[in-house]
Amino acid sequence: MILINLLPHREAARKRRRETFYAALGASAVLGCLIAGAAFLWYQAQIADQQAKNSFLQAEIKKLEAEIKEISTLQAEIAALRARQQAVEDLQGDRNMPVHLLNELVRQLPDGVYLTSMKQDNQTVTLLGQAQSNERVSELLRNLGNNSPWLVKPELVEITAGNVSLSPRDQRRVANFTMRIGLKRPTDAQKPAAGTGAASSSAGKG
Repeated sequence: MILINLLPHREAARKRRRETFYAALGASAVLGCLIAGAAFLWYQAQIADQQAKNSFLQAEIKKLEAEIKEISTLQAEIAALRARQQAVEDLQGDRNMPVHLLNELVRQLPDGVYLTSMKQDNQTVTLLGQAQSNERVSELLRNLGNNSPWLVKPELVEITAGNVSLSPRDQRRVANFTMRIGLKRPTDAQKPAAGTGAASSSAGKG
């Protein structure tokens, strides 16, 4: 018996292929959406984690900045306290500076040298005086530079020739001089002595 199919089988085959294609396309679209959603969620989680790390780091940086600021404030306070302490020590030592200055000038002033004026500006003393000769002025410079623990860096500013009238008939030639010297504070004068004592004790132990 011969069977004859009178239905449009080509049209049915095309319909099945079309339905299969649409089904595969839909499945691909759903799979792509799932993959895209999973990737989006993963990136969102990574971003959130990084933001949390950034927030933590920023909080720690703020803490460190506060600590650094506090340390800077403490250092400034310590420096101010040291400066005040040094100022108090200098004031206490400066009370005796005129006594040391006068004692040293009396000790170091050679014969034939006379002081006519003396002015102190902080640690610098300006001396005006007269000497019998230039050699006497040189001797005074050597004494102040080498023999005094309180006076340092003597400097001759000016020396000029002049005359002194001892009587209407007695005129003496003199050397008028201006000199500057540095005056040590008692704390500064004691530092070299303390260092020498420490060195001596170390040498004795050795």
